[in-house]
Amino acid sequence: MEPEKFREIFSRIETQIKKVIVGHDDVIRKVIVAFFAGGHALLEGVPGLGKTLLVKSLSRALALSYKRIQFTPDLMPSDIVGTQVLTESASRRDFQFKKGPIFAHVVLADEINRATPKTQSAVLEAMEERQVTIFGVTYPMESPFMVLATQNPIELEGTYPLPEAQLDRFFFKLLFLPPAPAELGEILKRTTRAEMQESEPVLSSDGAGLVAEMHLLLRQVLIAPPLEEYVVRLVHATQPNNHKGAGIVPEVKEYLRFGASPRGAQAIILGAKGNALAEGRVHVSHEDIEAVVYPALRHRLILNFQAEAENVGADEILAAVIKKVPRD
Repeated sequence: MEPEKFREIFSRIETQIKKVIVGHDDVIRKVIVAFFAGGHALLEGVPGLGKTLLVKSLSRALALSYKRIQFTPDLMPSDIVGTQVLTESASRRDFQFKKGPIFAHVVLADEINRATPKTQSAVLEAMEERQVTIFGVTYPMESPFMVLATQNPIELEGTYPLPEAQLDRFFFKLLFLPPAPAELGEILKRTTRAEMQESEPVLSSDGAGLVAEMHLLLRQVLIAPPLEEYVVRLVHATQPNNHKGAGIVPEVKEYLRFGASPRGAQAIILGAKGNALAEGRVHVSHEDIEAVVYPALRHRLILNFQAEAENVGADEILAAVIKKVPRD
């Protein structure tokens, strides 16, 4: 596939989603980048900002299968991955596997932090290994496969925070902010009239092969060795037990328990490659890296008690890291 073709398809998908979603342009782009990079995304924001609608619009634009799972405290793992069902035919009884809603190209895990840790962990194998194992039998996931999970940051009662191991499996964590007055006015115009717009398919019904080509092209984007070394320095500087890194960024040693994992560095580089292609370039620049550092690392930094007491967030620490780690 040619880079121009990638950019054309990417732009058309963006346009279709923006027909439905007002604002959140950066979030829309990052979700599409994560999809073509083969990653999953965690969407965080208060209710009513369009998180679920964004996921539905993405699946329609991609013309891929879509399933929504509403996470609740009584949701069981078998409700997600499926279970064995006893069937009877021709005087014979057999167990057959009935697939759960996790078997789709685009899966929306709505309000994922409302389910118990046991149920949350049911999606771990699917997210990381693209397969699920039921009663010793392994079932591969459809390809492409993406989990888009949403969570509400202000609803604390009756919620179960995602464990660090599961957070690390999300390629990006994206924040939905309330709309500006002009955007709110446009939302009202689009949603209070007789006709409401919907995204239209960009890919054909057999677009999985084209997605695989775009996924391969993204990984072939060039990144210069000095830029790779810069990413290594950024991630290394988030480690509070690394005396050299903590010396460069005092906020890391003061406010972090643990820094970003190697998956964070992988997400930065793949995300930067996707951003470069979306901009029509076949090589990564510093701007591409800085465009994805926050969504790639914010959920991978584990804050200590002092950070919580002083209301210091991961984005503030990342800002200090980016400012103090030298580019060259």
